[in-house]
Amino acid sequence: MPDFPEHFLQKTGNYRGLHAYRKSEVIYDFTFRFCEKLLARGDRTRDQMIQAARSGKQNIAEGSKASVTSTETEIKLINVARASLEELLLDYQDFLRTRDFSQWTKNSREALYTRKLGSQPDESYETYRPFMDTRPPAVLANIAICLIHQTNYLLDQLLRRLEKDFVQKGGLRERMTRARLSHREKP
Repeated sequence: MPDFPEHFLQKTGNYRGLHAYRKSEVIYDFTFRFCEKLLARGDRTRDQMIQAARSGKQNIAEGSKASVTSTETEIKLINVARASLEELLLDYQDFLRTRDFSQWTKNSREALYTRKLGSQPDESYETYRPFMDTRPPAVLANIAICLIHQTNYLLDQLLRRLEKDFVQKGGLRERMTRARLSHREKP
């Protein structure tokens, strides 16, 4: 088998290595438990929140796996994940507003503490489990809002990087053409 100087299938698809994916998994686990604890079964909002959290996580994974052959699909699915988390953010904000609870300001002591927790390299749902068991609903919703903002920031950064990579390296068809032309030029 000939040795190709340029392989056109990228070595990508490791969604578990993406910080945004790991945070989205925390958001899903947190949201699932939040809804189980605080929203009645049969409440449409409960189902919507769980599905939005799931969609955020799943679309990051699917987009990452699709990246091997389609940058366009990867970008679209990462954007769907971003949109799903935005929907979930609105649900948590609605939860606070409709119950006359206040939302933490960006630089409040509580928000800063939550952001610090969210920057730990080994962050998982276990980082937040003690709060789920001991804090009132308003605090839990605010923690979720902080987590979603962090994840959305990471997804925005990822989308910008994907755009830059596409402009610099091209898509699959361009890589395939370069590999084929390179192979033809060999003696």
